[in-house]
Amino acid sequence: MIKVAIVEDNEIINHSLSLLLNNTEDFECVGSYFNCEDMLKEIKEAAPDVLLMDIKLPGMNGIDGVRKVKVIIPDLDILMLTIHEENDLIFNALCAGACGYLVKKTHPQKILEAIQEAHDGGAPMSSQIARKVTKFFKIDKTIAPDKTLLTQREHEIMCEFVKGKTYYAIGMTLNISTDTVRYHIKNIYKKLHVHSQAEAVAEAIRKGII
Repeated sequence: MIKVAIVEDNEIINHSLSLLLNNTEDFECVGSYFNCEDMLKEIKEAAPDVLLMDIKLPGMNGIDGVRKVKVIIPDLDILMLTIHEENDLIFNALCAGACGYLVKKTHPQKILEAIQEAHDGGAPMSSQIARKVTKFFKIDKTIAPDKTLLTQREHEIMCEFVKGKTYYAIGMTLNISTDTVRYHIKNIYKKLHVHSQAEAVAEAIRKGII
């Protein structure tokens, strides 16, 4: 059972997402909020596995909400679900700690699949968002590439990371165990000074590592 919390100020969308989750096997909505302030008060007790977060909200915006909830639950998987596709919002959300970014026109089944993917260690993004992310970070690499920062195996894992693969899928591709993938990922995070998969990919592309 994947427990999901929602932060969405549109009452119709909020209610629809709650119904979608509660009426789908292996999913449960454990919290439904219209602003970040209420969510932050209850998130620890709700203890979701995945958080769906809008960006433009009354009071605190979703990106600041990501930063604050990460202090409370550092390992929480957060998916942005928004109508906004501006480069700066995408970049700031991912750097704040979101693991994925979806647009609201995403089909409900695809949203469920993205939640599952995030829970499994992936970095789901709507196709148009993934293209923007890759293009954004390849526009201007101002830092000289450092191919020696990561080991060959870590570099291989980062190349699979960029494709949004789960830990299990990476392990299958590279013929290593999921635990081995997790071990290497922890080392990658330390070397790149990041705390999430999206941040790791962004930093690796920006540094010219991949």
